Order: sequence, then C-alpha cells, then structure tokens
Amino acid sequence: MKNRKQRGFTLIEIMVVVIIIGLLATMVLPKVIGRQEQALQVRAKTDIRTISQALELYKLDNFIYPATQEGLAALVSKPANAKNWQKGGYLNSKSVPQDPWGNPYQYRRPGKQGDYDLWSFGADGKEGGDEDDGDIGNWNLDD
Repeated sequence: MKNRKQRGFTLIEIMVVVIIIGLLATMVLPKVIGRQEQALQVRAKTDIRTISQALELYKLDNFIYPATQEGLAALVSKPANAKNWQKGGYLNSKSVPQDPWGNPYQYRRPGKQGDYDLWSFGADGKEGGDEDDGDIGNWNLDD
C-alpha cells in the first residue's frame, strides 16, 4: 500500500471547530448586542444636546424658542416670525436629524419639564417604556 497524504479535515475536526465557534458566539454576541443598543442611546443623547444648543442659539437671535407648531424645522428653515434668523440655519444639516431608530425627535414648547421638551421615544418608538425602550429627553440626559 502506498502512503497517502491526508487531504482535508475529518468530520470530527470540523465538528470541534463548529462547537468552538458556537461557544464563542454565545459568549460574545450578547455583549456586542448590548453595546449596540447602548451606542444608539449615547447617539440620541448627543443629538439632543446638539439640537438643544441650536435651540439656545435660535433663542439668542430671536428672543424666544420656536413654537411647537414650527417645531425643530425652525432650526433649518426660516419661520415667518423669526426676525433675526441665522443665515444657513442652526444645525449643520439641511434637515432635522432623526433619532438613531429612524423616528423624528419630539419637540414641545412650553415644555412639561422646562422651557421646552426635546426627546426621543427610544427603541420602541412609543411614549414611555423601560430600559432600551425608555424615552430619552433633555431632562434626563445624565441618567
């Protein structure tokens, strides 16, 4: 008999590799998924801070925050009653950004939490909720 060189892997070797990959995935995947949701929440908080700064600049120029009816669109296109509106708008984009989950940020003036309320409904896109689905607003950015 001739000595044959072994080519390829045996079934047992392949099964061992698959099991090792499966074990690694079960340990790593939950941590990665948790971090992704955390990253989306951090992005929403950063957006809310940025939009809040734009609202403050709008108020400095026009002596009042935009009305609820004008909404955040007043930061990117001049509303009729804005006498000292900054040319080019108050945000670095031509439109109001959406929250990380693809929903519009909510705005209300006067607010229930302060002069104005600016918030995202969170992952579920609905008012209220807990943890990942909880609302993120300008009143609870440090939570």
